Amino acid sequence: MTESGAAGHLRHRVLEAYLDSLALERRLARHTVEAYERDLTALGRFLETRGIDLAEATARDLSEHLQGMRRQGLEASTVRRALASVRGFYAWLVEEGRREDDPAVNLVAPKLWKKLPKVLSEDQVEHLLAAPDPSSPRGLRDKAIIELLYATGLRVSELVELELHQLRLDGGFLIAYGKGAKERIVPVGEQAERWTERYLREVRPRLVRGRHDRLIVNARGGPLTRQGLWKILKAYGRQVDLAELSPHVLRHSFATHLLEHGADLRAVQTMLGHADISTTQIYTHIHAQRLRSLYDRYHPRSS
Repeated sequence: MTESGAAGHLRHRVLEAYLDSLALERRLARHTVEAYERDLTALGRFLETRGIDLAEATARDLSEHLQGMRRQGLEASTVRRALASVRGFYAWLVEEGRREDDPAVNLVAPKLWKKLPKVLSEDQVEHLLAAPDPSSPRGLRDKAIIELLYATGLRVSELVELELHQLRLDGGFLIAYGKGAKERIVPVGEQAERWTERYLREVRPRLVRGRHDRLIVNARGGPLTRQGLWKILKAYGRQVDLAELSPHVLRHSFATHLLEHGADLRAVQTMLGHADISTTQIYTHIHAQRLRSLYDRYHPRSS
């Protein structure tokens, strides 16, 4: 038997011994043992590509395997289960005297990793913005809604509660009232400004009923609700094959695209109305993940 073959045989025997202990000594259910086997076999394949024996992996080897699972887009629950399998296996190796140290003892639990929010690409945003038909009153209203959401990063509640006196379109901004009624100034881009002005001039006067100052009105002329705005956006999302589209996805996209084009993190924090910059920093993680994804996809020596 070759040296590599002997190592593989030993690795197989050690893993089999561990799985037997789970079934016979700990009396775990068959499907649970099978889950451990799948997780540890996947780890073994990862280590084998690096010429590392399963029983001899270091903490860095294990961490890189788990990070790779996350980069593949696997759910945090899947990675968490894999970590439990890894921890159990290496703790058993120490208990059995098969190694002195436990390389898995200090691994960071996936539950501490924040799940990154969904973000649209710039091409996806362009397709979404082109979906409403501005030749109809409702289409023009919807065009203004989507342009404003993407241009300002407003929360859905902030947009539906926006009143006419909060607009300063001649100056290129609006005044938003965020959480805790905190006031902030938010820039409005030229495209969003143009479509909003058209909506105000051509559509809102024809739709509005009753005495209210809300900017966005529904088909009956009353103030548009949060639920109504969600339905509008979801309908256009289905039209351009964007599943699970929501106002918050546009808010996330607004912030991420600003950072990708060089905006200062503090400026983005101000525009979003975040009290703590740590909340805004999630978008730097999205940006980093997208850069890593591009690197892994296109760099000739990424794997």
